[in-house]
Amino acid sequence: MMENEMYDVLIIGSGPAGIGAAVYAVRAGLKAAVLDRSPVSGGQVLSTYEVDNYLGFPGVSGSDLSDAFRRHADMLGVVFITADVQGFEDCSGVQTMYTVHTDKGHFVSRTVIIATGASHSLLGAPGEKELAGMGVSYCATCDGAFYRKSTVAVVGGGDVAVEDAVFLAGICQKVYLVHRRNQLRAAESLQKKLLSLENVEIIWDSEVEEIFGREMVEGIKIHNKKNREENTLDVEGVFIAVGIVPDTALLADLVEMDEKGYIIADETCATSRKGIFAAGDIRKKPMRQIITAVADGANAVHSVQEFLNAETN
Repeated sequence: MMENEMYDVLIIGSGPAGIGAAVYAVRAGLKAAVLDRSPVSGGQVLSTYEVDNYLGFPGVSGSDLSDAFRRHADMLGVVFITADVQGFEDCSGVQTMYTVHTDKGHFVSRTVIIATGASHSLLGAPGEKELAGMGVSYCATCDGAFYRKSTVAVVGGGDVAVEDAVFLAGICQKVYLVHRRNQLRAAESLQKKLLSLENVEIIWDSEVEEIFGREMVEGIKIHNKKNREENTLDVEGVFIAVGIVPDTALLADLVEMDEKGYIIADETCATSRKGIFAAGDIRKKPMRQIITAVADGANAVHSVQEFLNAETN
């Protein structure tokens, strides 16, 4: 755990992708460590009230699932280092080597798995943070089943928001789509599907001013930007889909990314820079779920093994 040690792989981030990678790395006999600014593992899962779609753990709370992941890793002897990563340096010579600079020192490794995840963009409305996981959600496919036959609101106007509204319309009694503009930004095919649904109502030119409720969400207050009217919608759930921000700022000059900041890497998790791998929500891919993040962690370690073997031989 000392900074002057040489690691086979350093894993940045201890969400599902990072812990998944750590478990596979230790079982593969690699000298590995996990670096994370937080001493509590889990990432976004920690703020999920209940997880019902992770295989073998129906109805588990996000915190309990995160605890189970961490206990598994601890049982195998995974090394966790609480440190805020501040930069990466390519120190490759005959062999590939990277130095990871942190507020706790400098760590050297032959490979790096980036698993820092992504954060959902917040509305910034009063009540949003207080009711997160208690009616406020950022993932319809994760939490939608808890609102079966209920009335919910989706906030946003892009592809994700419209997809969420369509998905929720199939299980909820009523779905409001609150959008701040007078037209949607989603693909035309998605818009046609949405407009064909009888239990979806679009609230145009409106913004959410407040999300309220005592112990769970009870409703939202909205403000119409055009006529300046204020109304209250009684809803049991609010699904916020106003964007997601990958935590890749420190990697801007190191690996190839798309226009949104997601790291370009295929199912092998290999990036444009040799010895650097990306796993979980930071990777450009069609689906971001706990189970896909854990799978990325396993795939990344497999790729690390192949890379190290190729460099050694």
